Amino acid sequence: MNRPAAVEIAYECMRFVITHNPTNATLNKFTEELKKCDVNTLVRVCDATYDKTPVEKEGIQVLDWPFDDGAPPPTQIVDDWLKLLNTKFREEPGCCIAVHCVAGLGRKRRGAFNSKQLLYLEKYRPKMRLRFKDTNSHNCFVIMG
Repeated sequence: MNRPAAVEIAYECMRFVITHNPTNATLNKFTEELKKCDVNTLVRVCDATYDKTPVEKEGIQVLDWPFDDGAPPPTQIVDDWLKLLNTKFREEPGCCIAVHCVAGLGRKRRGAFNSKQLLYLEKYRPKMRLRFKDTNSHNCFVIMG
């Protein structure tokens, strides 16, 4: 299967890698790619499709926060995500967090919204949930609903 390349996103003191899910057969290469990007936390937002033990043995924390493909994340996962960002980027500015679901970047079809996502966006009300300074006194904000 031809998978899209991982994408790194950086904004001030925050770095993310958005990638596809590996299989047990591709796990070694996947882990090496995470290490090249200095990823120290991996968030799986789909059901587990591979053994996370080899990833954790490389010093990468794996968090399992699955939710339905194409649906917005439940409030608890949003809260957990914001706590993770707040903790990680305060304690380790510039660290990198990787995220993957089953379909990878864009989940299924790039640039397409489904009805669940549109409903979420229609009801979306932003709230400032994270605010902190990095070690260079730069303000960092992540605004989510």
